Order: sequence, then C-alpha cells, then structure tokens
Amino acid sequence: MFGLFRRQDPRFRDDGNFLLAQVRTSRNGEIIPVRLSKSSELSNQGNGYFVRKVLVGPKSLDQAVLEVTTTRSHKVTVAAVDGGELLPVREWQDV
Repeated sequence: MFGLFRRQDPRFRDDGNFLLAQVRTSRNGEIIPVRLSKSSELSNQGNGYFVRKVLVGPKSLDQAVLEVTTTRSHKVTVAAVDGGELLPVREWQDV
C-alpha cells in the first residue's frame, strides 16, 4: 500500500515509457545519459523489475555498470553504479 505513494528517486526522471538518468564516470568524469525502456529492458523480478546495463562513454570510452531495481509502478527502489555515480536530476545540464 505504501509503495503506491513512493516518490521517484531524485536521480531518475520518469519520461512516459522510459526512465532517464545521467551517470558521471569515476575515471574521467564523463557524463553518460541513460535511457531505460520500461517495456523492453526491465526484467520481471518478484514484486518489481530489474535491469543491469553496461555503459560506455562515447568520448573517453570510460565504462560503468548501472543496476536498477524498481517497483511494479516503475519507482526506483535501489540504484547502484560501479565505476561512476548517478547525478541528481537538478544537476543535469542538457535537459
């Protein structure tokens, strides 16, 4: 019941059929935009969804791995990045 009123993680933006995020790599600080499709990339897992996505920066070829777990209503419950950090939406520059 309480999950119904859960707010979206401030590092993600819900854009209709997609969850949007930005990751700053640890190595060179390159910012990689991320777009997760709710219909094709998220795998059913128990009471929600899960995705593991390998990201590669187009300029520096830095790599980071993003893992996201969401509720059935696509609210992010757990998000972790190996090789970088998620930026809060308020810090995005090209949105």
